[in-house]
Amino acid sequence: MVIRPPLALELIGITKRYGSFTANDSIDVRVEAGEVHVLLGENGAGKSTLLNTVYGHQRPDSGSILVNGREVAFASPADALAAGIGMVHQHFSLVDSFTVAQNVVLGDEPARGGLLQSAAAERAVQATADRVGWDFDVRRPVGELAVSGQQRVEILKLLHRGARILLLDEPTALLSPTEIDGLLETLDGLRASGCSIVLVTHKLREVTAIADHVTVIRHGQVRQVLGRGEFDEGVLAAAMTGRDRVEPAAVGAPAGGAVTAPRAVAPAGDVLLELSGVSARSDAGTPALQDLSLHVRAGEIVGLAGVEGNGQHELVEAIAGLRPVQSGRIALGGTDVTGWSPRRVRATGLGVVPADRRGWGVVPEMTLVENLALNEVAAGRDRRGGVLQWRAMRRRAQQLVSDYDIRPGNLDATAGSLSGGNMQKLVLARELSAGPRVVVASSPTWGLDVGAVEAVHDRIRAVRDAGTAVLLSSLDLDEVLALADRVLVIYRGRITLDVPRAELRDDGFALAMIGGSVAA
Repeated sequence: MVIRPPLALELIGITKRYGSFTANDSIDVRVEAGEVHVLLGENGAGKSTLLNTVYGHQRPDSGSILVNGREVAFASPADALAAGIGMVHQHFSLVDSFTVAQNVVLGDEPARGGLLQSAAAERAVQATADRVGWDFDVRRPVGELAVSGQQRVEILKLLHRGARILLLDEPTALLSPTEIDGLLETLDGLRASGCSIVLVTHKLREVTAIADHVTVIRHGQVRQVLGRGEFDEGVLAAAMTGRDRVEPAAVGAPAGGAVTAPRAVAPAGDVLLELSGVSARSDAGTPALQDLSLHVRAGEIVGLAGVEGNGQHELVEAIAGLRPVQSGRIALGGTDVTGWSPRRVRATGLGVVPADRRGWGVVPEMTLVENLALNEVAAGRDRRGGVLQWRAMRRRAQQLVSDYDIRPGNLDATAGSLSGGNMQKLVLARELSAGPRVVVASSPTWGLDVGAVEAVHDRIRAVRDAGTAVLLSSLDLDEVLALADRVLVIYRGRITLDVPRAELRDDGFALAMIGGSVAA
């Protein structure tokens, strides 16, 4: 008789309600020691709620949590960490000016006589990094690290405190393709060392590459559990959406399939967005945009590709009036808007879908109705005699919530209470429904499930077909290739390639991404 070791983590009948809304409905999950277990589901399915319950951010209304076969009850994340469970959130909690070692020991610093023992802290953190085979300079300030490096610091914090079960919520959302590959290698190494990893991701390519088991959650309930060898991208997409089968190519390349063919005929509308010789600096004062020029015509999607940190963020902010321009000119619809305030720029017909939806895209404390009305109120609409027209605002909000499938659809809920994917839907609903002349969209499908990606791509194409000029900046190269009529590559703040999508060559594309010159 073979005696199997206890499961690393077992969830039995976990239920969590918010008023009349049931986020988790009797969910069972079984995670073995030394495996990667993926939680898969559409936005609002209850995945993040489940992780937060396991990590002690909230108590379940019913059900049991077992760690290594022993039932536990957590009142806080500190309790979960003491039991060997750690969680890495989408948004990091690091102090940029502190070193790697200082961030890792923060709150649990080795001290003697009330004085921090810096050398001892560095030795201890270096030992943890060495144990998992990570080449880290633990004395380097975290602010100097790339996003992937900062993510490793977050994981290192947990490992240093003894975590053997890691919960990762959309860990690849902000990573470039190369960094994603690096993270998957990291997870594979942690799995080999005996760690158990519970991973939430919407990217099916990552699931098929790393998952040992997949638990599919739909509308707060477990609908399917699949083991390696039982799924491919089409099976997973179908399980998420409830369809018979979904081929990844049908839902856009970010789901992991082939990209759609480019339009045969390039648009020939008027130039609605134009940047000429624009230079701007980063928050640290270093050059971010250097003599950058580009244009986008009416009825055209221009895809901006590049490795993260090459000026994409600063470019979006400069267009929106949020970042000062040192030199050059920005024009919208032929009007020079260089140096204008964000409000004046948006009044010319600019819509912005930012990558940082929580920090920029919404006001978390405001309701769905208020967030969806922000553009209208700022433009002087939805007011009569200085009084807000709440009935009209609610009617439009209800229609947008329905059209964009924002869940849950409680108009009086705060935007901050939404899952990341539904928060993104809210931003898209507000910006695309306003009839903008120009849309600047930065990673518009970040964190969205496979079905929502398809819907967003359709809406972006629809505003393009209606005559809007769309500048799409995305770290997901497949997304750029799936949507763009023309492709630009940005490297160190300069455009290194500008070519119609139909004429794009793989060799030239790759060369431009690393700053090489491309022959005409």
